[in-house]
Amino acid sequence: MGLVAHAKRELELAGLFEDDPDYDGMIGNAVMELIEAFANQGHSEFSASMVRDIFTRVSNFKTLTPITSDPAGWHDVSEVSGRHMLQSLRDPAIFSVDDGATWYSIDDPQDDRQP
Repeated sequence: MGLVAHAKRELELAGLFEDDPDYDGMIGNAVMELIEAFANQGHSEFSASMVRDIFTRVSNFKTLTPITSDPAGWHDVSEVSGRHMLQSLRDPAIFSVDDGATWYSIDDPQDDRQP
């Protein structure tokens, strides 16, 4: 069974094309659109794995290269936060209180730099 048929069957079994689940069946259709585009690209197993990994990262607003202290990669959110703070333009979970010299991620509870 091909990827498109597999995805369609799984989405149907999960009820994601029906009118009563979240978003009136739009989730199933949106996933099928992505699956069909991916299947039409004709990847090998190796390139398919790379594309899936990269797509997952960028679709979750994660970076592919390290964050830097380049001022062009930050915007000021001080007014919203109530104190001097910058937010990364590349990963919205990353913040800096020292103009990008160091930063922390609110997605990382182990990061001791969080205020």
